[in-house]
Amino acid sequence: MNTSVKILVVEDEMIIGAKISMQLTSLGYEVTGILPRGDEALLHLEQNKPDIVLLDIQLKGTMDGIETAQQIHQKHNIPIIYVTANSDDATFNRAKATRPFAFIAKPFKQLDLQRAIELTISRMAENDTGAMEVTDGEEQPFILNDRIFVRHKEKMQKIMLADILFIEADRNYSRIFTIHKEYLLSITLKTIEEKLPAQLFQRIHRSYVINIMCVDEVTEHHVMIAQKPIPLGTGMREQLMQRLQTL
Repeated sequence: MNTSVKILVVEDEMIIGAKISMQLTSLGYEVTGILPRGDEALLHLEQNKPDIVLLDIQLKGTMDGIETAQQIHQKHNIPIIYVTANSDDATFNRAKATRPFAFIAKPFKQLDLQRAIELTISRMAENDTGAMEVTDGEEQPFILNDRIFVRHKEKMQKIMLADILFIEADRNYSRIFTIHKEYLLSITLKTIEEKLPAQLFQRIHRSYVINIMCVDEVTEHHVMIAQKPIPLGTGMREQLMQRLQTL
């Protein structure tokens, strides 16, 4: 499964849109489309699920970027980053009323784009019910109700919580295992366990938290997840079996 953060670019200057797309791709993000009009963006969102919309304020057509953002908010809970070359107070105040997650002023550098996206991901975590940024160590993952954003190989990647098989403690680090990848985070297992939804995850050993939806087999001393045996701590089997019977 593609774990790249997905971004829709809405920009009516196609040369600029293409440049932004190249910058996003080089940063490791996936561009779901480059569209010049607000109405096209609304249609795109009906069929695609980008994580973020990068939106030019000064769009041509029947809707400018601010009106497009208002229409997006009526149907979708998707964060918006405004891109603008216009910094007059009236435009800024109209845009601010739509509660964007970030602004980028043209012309901008790739680093400005990267910082705006990471700021947006951070704010997504702050706005998500029960979500919290973990600040122990350098990784600083952002845990939302249905996904976690982590820094992996110098870029932010998303991991859907449902795709996590199990998490293993490695001293003061944690290793997140999905079907296709493994991620090493500089936070303790206890810290990340406290942020995960209890209805989906359970600690079964001092060194392991598992996704109970991924359990294939339970024996007296271990569980099997994706053909990997994971040890069961003393007294953990009965509690796990009770949880599994309620699924």
